[in-house]
Amino acid sequence: MAVGKREWPDVGDLVISTVERITDYGAYVKLDEYNKEGLLHISEVSSTWVRNIRDFVREGQKAVLRVLRVDQEREHVDLSLRRVTKRERREKVLAWKKERKAESLLRIASERLNISEKELYEKAGVLVEKEFGEIYGGLERTAREGAEVLVKLGIPKDMAATIEEIAKERIRLPTVMVKGTLELQCTKPNGAVLVRDALLDAQRIKKSSTTEVRIYVVAPPRYRIEVLAEDYKEAEKLLSKATQTALKSIGKSGGQGVFKREK
Repeated sequence: MAVGKREWPDVGDLVISTVERITDYGAYVKLDEYNKEGLLHISEVSSTWVRNIRDFVREGQKAVLRVLRVDQEREHVDLSLRRVTKRERREKVLAWKKERKAESLLRIASERLNISEKELYEKAGVLVEKEFGEIYGGLERTAREGAEVLVKLGIPKDMAATIEEIAKERIRLPTVMVKGTLELQCTKPNGAVLVRDALLDAQRIKKSSTTEVRIYVVAPPRYRIEVLAEDYKEAEKLLSKATQTALKSIGKSGGQGVFKREK
């Protein structure tokens, strides 16, 4: 069990489980996050009639199940497969993978700092969870913005620096790309220079350290513009700002331009 993890799940929780053995009346599974055993009764496998439970689950299979009952005295947990939607399954698997990744990164950090995982969790993990709701989200923010994110939470600077170093080494930050084509023309003698300046103005727009504006020559007067950002909303906003800057700049110089968005 990970440091700071509850010993038992609550009724209604979704849990990652591994099928260990199958009987005529159901499947016994191991709750991976709690190191407990649970029972998936055959009546909770599917909303349709189950002729053979092995058509739905098999030994060694990972499954996302919903907790129906918890009896701590008997150390028994009843589970359901049919009460989990496809969306819930996807979201739970993603959250579980992030949690495992966070545990791995904190384990590496504790080794580099030469302290126990428990001490690191108490001095850093608890504060990160409280602020971000999960440790991985805080580590992702640290990889993006630096150790100051952790220092502001009250985490010691040396500890924050080590966590930042590991986060930047091991976390690949998500990015999205939006793109389009700019056509810029100017018939003045120095038109090529004015077009170049308009494109440079677009590239120099104010942006964060996690966004990027790229402009390539396709074949004059056509230029490709790409924007990378953390999410589509931010990317679209930046693309609009960059293209409008270029069009406004070439317009002031006596030229003209159009922008075509690409899917």
